[in-house]
Amino acid sequence: MSVSVEPRALEQLIATAQKQQPIPDVFSAECPSRLVLEHVTSRWGVLVLAALIDGTHRFSELRRQVGGVSEKMLAQTLQALERDGFVHRQAYPVIPPRVEYSLTPLGEGAARRVWELARWIGGSLPDVFEARETYDAAH
Repeated sequence: MSVSVEPRALEQLIATAQKQQPIPDVFSAECPSRLVLEHVTSRWGVLVLAALIDGTHRFSELRRQVGGVSEKMLAQTLQALERDGFVHRQAYPVIPPRVEYSLTPLGEGAARRVWELARWIGGSLPDVFEARETYDAAH
């Protein structure tokens, strides 16, 4: 039995296969994805991405929303996320300067995933606290 494939469909299949890269081995010490993983899953990275899910924010708005973050840490986090392609920084040539931050399409995917994890953790806190008490009582 033979399978017939249209030439254009076959070309698209080949092009897609060529574009696909091997999945990085995040367990390898040399894996470049580890630094990106660190940026996205850091305490401030998760919270900044989650804050931007709702839309564009100015620096001061982000700082107020992400309680406890210093200006320096917020600036470093935003810069790392921008460099990795998760955050878009838009500077307007006005006095005083106005800068806005938003998620890129890549950032939206990351933000939704880490926000889901953060919400799950928040909902699981009673279980975590119970596990800690049990552990502490045994040790």
